[in-house]
Amino acid sequence: MMRGLSSLIAIGVFLGLLAGATFAVQFLFFRPASIDAFFTRTFLQFALLDPEELTRLRVLEPYGLDFHNDDLTDASPAHARRVLELQRQTLETLEQYDRAELPAAQQVSWDVMHWELSTAVEGARWLYHDFPVNQLFGVHVALPSFMVSAHRINTLDDARNYIIRLSRFEEKFRQTLESLRHRESLGLLPPRFLVDKVLVQLQQFIRPEPANNPLVTTLAERIDQLPDVPEGLRGAMIDDASFEVQRVVYPAYRELISYFEGLRFRATGEDGVWSLPGGADYYDWLVRKHTTLNVPAERIHRLGVQEVKRIENEMGRILSLQGYTEGTVAERINRLGSEQRFRYRNTAKGRQRILIDFQHLIDEASSKLQPLFRSWPSVGVDVRRVPEYSERESPSAYYESPPLDGSRAGVFYVNLRNVDQIPKFSMRTLAYHEAIPGHHLQLGIQQQLPHIPLIRKTLPVTAFIEGWALYAERLAWEAGLQSDPFDNLGRLQDELFRAVRLVVDTGIHHKRWNRNEAIAYMKAITGRPEEDIVAEVDRYMVLPGQALAYTIGMVRLIELRQFAERELGGRFDLQAFHEAVLRNGAIPLPVLRKQIDTFVAERN
Repeated sequence: MMRGLSSLIAIGVFLGLLAGATFAVQFLFFRPASIDAFFTRTFLQFALLDPEELTRLRVLEPYGLDFHNDDLTDASPAHARRVLELQRQTLETLEQYDRAELPAAQQVSWDVMHWELSTAVEGARWLYHDFPVNQLFGVHVALPSFMVSAHRINTLDDARNYIIRLSRFEEKFRQTLESLRHRESLGLLPPRFLVDKVLVQLQQFIRPEPANNPLVTTLAERIDQLPDVPEGLRGAMIDDASFEVQRVVYPAYRELISYFEGLRFRATGEDGVWSLPGGADYYDWLVRKHTTLNVPAERIHRLGVQEVKRIENEMGRILSLQGYTEGTVAERINRLGSEQRFRYRNTAKGRQRILIDFQHLIDEASSKLQPLFRSWPSVGVDVRRVPEYSERESPSAYYESPPLDGSRAGVFYVNLRNVDQIPKFSMRTLAYHEAIPGHHLQLGIQQQLPHIPLIRKTLPVTAFIEGWALYAERLAWEAGLQSDPFDNLGRLQDELFRAVRLVVDTGIHHKRWNRNEAIAYMKAITGRPEEDIVAEVDRYMVLPGQALAYTIGMVRLIELRQFAERELGGRFDLQAFHEAVLRNGAIPLPVLRKQIDTFVAERN
């Protein structure tokens, strides 16, 4: 691992290569004269605190810098405080630039960064209110996933760095335990179900012999892809990795198991975040953070109820026309999904067929929807199975962006834990949401934008990103890709599912529903399998507010499009509208409104 002087020299080399960089001292310690230089410095300051994110992004590797690729990101409470303090300082520096004097593109960046930083600083009082180890993204699932997917092995040095990172699991887990104990000292205990689910995941991960753990088998597969590796060296590296898993990784997991076994008797509640100290205000802040709007939770709840009724009525009409007239919408859609014509075989071949069919749907959408966009991602998207060790608690699908250097494609992960939960009529809308014209298109275009700072290409503006993906499902239907009534039912079922989230998320955290009430409501409305529903409700319990972003973002996008269509009439051009939406990357919804106002004004 390169430390101290070596790291400083490497950073200096990189700074020297930055176009338009000012003197190094001014760049590092004073307000840069150029706001572009400020944005670059801000990216570096935060990225150097997060070596795992640097590995994912691959922005230093093209310059021959890899000093970060043998390290792991600090998970201690002190590190969280350092990041928060840097956010405060960065916000103060940003406000020293006169926004009115900046060019239009830089004004957008100023607005986006000001929203991001001020929101983070506002949330300082709830710095430890989250659950850093949970069934979705705790260190016990996120770190192995990072190792097998994000840590690239293109050389033997990369493989050596991989083994060094395995040796650092002990430190990472120690920091995580310190963070968990700190939260416990503040009275911030996770719900009981979270503890139970995490224990199952922890125990499952250490079940194989070290040599058969995915951390070792993945390394072996990747070394086999390298040219001219002597067999003796290959064997030695695999043995080293197995040794580190046995010596460091498994003991770290066992220590976390011990902690959670003790926590199980103290974490007795299964309530929303309202039950935490200051929990009601915390949820209000989360709503603002994830929706980027200052909308009361009660209003969002009412919107959800209205949307559920609207979508149910539309689905009911289609079902009746297809001869499904008896029972609730949920009961009818559930019966539909159980029909053999809509199901795959629950076999290895059946699972492989699902992945192939998803890829076909993405390729079809790519060929038919390009005329609706002026820009297009330069890299493709692959379809893969969610790793088996994490599929039990993972969502039905998710997307992983390509690194910024374009060295690999984006990845659409499909959860194949139970193929009965993937009816064929639901597949189109899922492919459109996660890949084309959804996440892969939007995030792929964002990575290619030359005029936005690097730091903005990494910001998770949930309402925009998820709102666009849900809008993309509707766009594909408008373009005729879901003309089959059953495919349209699949689209509406997913739209209903997102509307239900408005009701359930606010129900749990604002109206104080208990977990069982939330599960019962979702089951009655959606017709989804109970296993899916429980996983979803538990997701809302540990990620409060995030699920609101989907429908809120989509509704705002549709409103903005209708506004542009109404104002421009025959001059409205859908391709140009999409360019106006996507040309600035992911931005808060109020900033997007300003951009569409400008788009309309320029054409009137």
